[in-house]
Formats: sequence, C-alpha cells, structure tokens
Amino acid sequence: MRLSEYTDYTLRVLMYCATHRDRLVTIAELAEHHGLSKNHLMKVVNDLAHRGLIETTRGRGGGLRLLAEPETIRIGDVVRATETDFRLVECFDPGTNACTLSPSCRLKKLFRDALQGYFEALDGATLADMTLGMPAAPRHRGRP
Repeated sequence: MRLSEYTDYTLRVLMYCATHRDRLVTIAELAEHHGLSKNHLMKVVNDLAHRGLIETTRGRGGGLRLLAEPETIRIGDVVRATETDFRLVECFDPGTNACTLSPSCRLKKLFRDALQGYFEALDGATLADMTLGMPAAPRHRGRP
C-alpha cells in the first residue's frame, strides 16, 4: 500500500505547523521549505481548515496555524480522512469482486488483519509523537 501525495502533503503541513505553534505559517513558506506547489498546498490547507485542524487568516500578515493540540491528532485519523481507497485486494469490494478464489480464499482475512494492524500502528501515534524533538525550520525570508 502506498499513501497518496495528498496525504503526504497533509502530514507535512501538520508537522510543520506543529513545530511552529508560536506563529502563523504561510503557504509560501511551506512551499519553499518542502519544495511543493503552492496550488497543491492551498487545497490541503483548505481541507485541513474545513476539518477544524488548522485556522487560516487572510491578508497581509496572515497565514495558518494548528488549532488542535498535536497530542490529540492521531496519524491514523489523518490518513483515513485523506486517502480514498483502502481496498488492498479485489475481494474487499463485494460490488466489483470477480475473484474466483473468494469462496475459499484465506488471503482476504490475512489482508484485512494486516490493514487493521496498519491502522492500529497509525492510531497509536499522534502529531506530537511525530514532531517531538524536531527542530523548527528557520522563518521564511519574506517574514520578519
């Protein structure tokens, strides 16, 4: 299983904001720091704002900041919210399953258990865990 770029960017934004709790962060700063497109980051930031994880302030001196405490943001919840498909094998979707092994196959249970273990691991980690001891990046050159 592979996470989408969208999920990757979402986690990067949250981690960056968690390490800069004392100030507003700009999209330009995030784009420069991570080498990402401002347009992609705008979509991620809007989604995070709608989910209530960050707040945004427009205009000169505006930016974004983490709303929720990092200890309350589980990585598993973020991944579930940003990924669109956890169907590891065809038989996970009864509507499109055409696998001839389904009636007697044990792989479905194995993959279901593996996916459950994956989320148990992600649910056991918070944003605070992922940023503990992480040094704050220097401020963006355009900001005082």
